[in-house]
Amino acid sequence: MRVQCELLGVNRSSLYYEPVEPDAEQLALMRRMDELHLKHPFFGSRMMTQTLKAEGAFVNSKRVQRLMRLMGLESTAPKPNTNVTEHPTAEWSAQQIVDAFPWDSAPRFMLRDRDGIYGAYFKRRVAGLGIQQVLTAPRSPWQSPYVERVIGSVRRECLDHVIVLNDRHARRILREYVDYYHSCRTHLSLEKDAREPRTVHPPSMGRVTAVPKVGGLHHYYRRLAA
Repeated sequence: MRVQCELLGVNRSSLYYEPVEPDAEQLALMRRMDELHLKHPFFGSRMMTQTLKAEGAFVNSKRVQRLMRLMGLESTAPKPNTNVTEHPTAEWSAQQIVDAFPWDSAPRFMLRDRDGIYGAYFKRRVAGLGIQQVLTAPRSPWQSPYVERVIGSVRRECLDHVIVLNDRHARRILREYVDYYHSCRTHLSLEKDAREPRTVHPPSMGRVTAVPKVGGLHHYYRRLAA
């Protein structure tokens, strides 16, 4: 058998492997993950894990990642399209901005710090795209990362999925999202809990019920007695 496997280029242990059929608990978990993915296609493994745990499921991120691969589930959140270099220059940095915003898609403003890499060449290239540069205050690095993180969440989880009609509509959507962000959305920095702490509902409390948030774009899941 060893010689035959070597000739065919087959791992011998694979000939003796018998796949194990998923049990009822795993099938129920996969069915629930499929439901969550249909309602929230931008959920990655982390958000999926946190939501399942809040519903009383005994899962960890590795198991959820494995099941998502098995089921072919992938977040629709945009992946970063960035380049890497050990020695960034003004020319290289400017080219990344040009590549990131082709065909008149550049934003109106760009918030940046006062790093020396943003020299005259960088400023000219960015100005040529019609981008107005907004500088953070000297020695104030905290002015940028928090804003970028929140704006990224608002864009990926809210504005990318709705059609904004006017300023009033935008303000209403953002108010609803902020309410969801504080009361329901889980955060890694808060030990995977919401800013307003949520209690874990064990299966004995009843079936899972979805409470619409942000016009049905998001949901708060809780268990209610039948």
